[in-house]
Amino acid sequence: MSRLADLLSLDLSGCTGKIIAEYIWVGGTGMDVRSKARTLPGPVDDPSKLPKWNFDGSSTGQATGDDSEVILRPQAIFRDPFRKGNNILVICDCYAPTGEPIPSNKRYNAARIFGHPDVKSEEPWYGIEQEYTLLQKDTNWPIGWPLGGYPGPQGPYYCAAGAEKSYGRDIVDAHYKACLYAGINIGGINAEVMPGQWEFQVGPSVGISAGDELWAARYILERITEIAGVVVSFDPKPIPGEWNGAGAHTNYSTKSMRSEGGYEVIKRAIKKLEARHTEHIAAYGEGNERRLTGRHETADINTFVWGVANRGASVRVGRDTEKEGRGYFEDRRPASNMDPYVVTSMIAETTILWKAGLSNGK
Repeated sequence: MSRLADLLSLDLSGCTGKIIAEYIWVGGTGMDVRSKARTLPGPVDDPSKLPKWNFDGSSTGQATGDDSEVILRPQAIFRDPFRKGNNILVICDCYAPTGEPIPSNKRYNAARIFGHPDVKSEEPWYGIEQEYTLLQKDTNWPIGWPLGGYPGPQGPYYCAAGAEKSYGRDIVDAHYKACLYAGINIGGINAEVMPGQWEFQVGPSVGISAGDELWAARYILERITEIAGVVVSFDPKPIPGEWNGAGAHTNYSTKSMRSEGGYEVIKRAIKKLEARHTEHIAAYGEGNERRLTGRHETADINTFVWGVANRGASVRVGRDTEKEGRGYFEDRRPASNMDPYVVTSMIAETTILWKAGLSNGK
């Protein structure tokens, strides 16, 4: 008799040319990734060649029961690290049957901004530092922590090794390799300051691909923690008190910033971000006020501060950028539960299209 593991690892290539495509989308809460699978007649490497599909939006908080059909439009393809072979993961966005994007479809507006000729010509690059916390499933308490209690103070855990300092490395490494297999431009991983908290980096990615890749990486992490029986939390402050929160620091540059004299372009861009601070904070993740307190390597949520090599700033510029006169900056305000389509497009729209003193971009 076959074991379940044997069936899960079946190689279908010798008996059929058909493949499995896992259609993935963002659900009604803005942070729940949903997916469903379908069989296709053969390999596909271009999302425009994939069929549209649909789902019951009344079950995901994205439609009402009397008109529940939501249309999935494929937008990006990644290799499937779970089924392997020619099977694929498909990042989709969501539309009403009439063709309009539904309110939870944040990709649509991002695509509009990234498709603007002025934005395209600047080739915006992103590197997103996604922090997250691994929790024990039955208690929602960080892994490695005493049940109902606390470990020693922060300090020994950041980038640490050892059974008494590092918790969940097998999950993290499995995710790292799965993302590389999928074709996600994952830059690295590290243990964070709070024990049980980790970070992975996506990028450098150009334009809207940063959002596609981060959502695909989040989906893969959800699947791996499902297998491991562990919960992944993107809450920006999962443990109150003297513990670091979880962010999604967003590193950004344009062609002008990367060119000679780019540091002056960066400083002008930061001034634009400062002018729209309240608007950006409102879109940078729920619960961010619990994280951005002016402590634990953050700036206060109500204050915009930028500086060179300052981890307590809203926006930080590296010493290499200052020294070389060109490079990138890091927006440290986004929370770990931010929508990457929203954050990346807002930064591009503000720094490239928006004119100070006007209410809209061009």
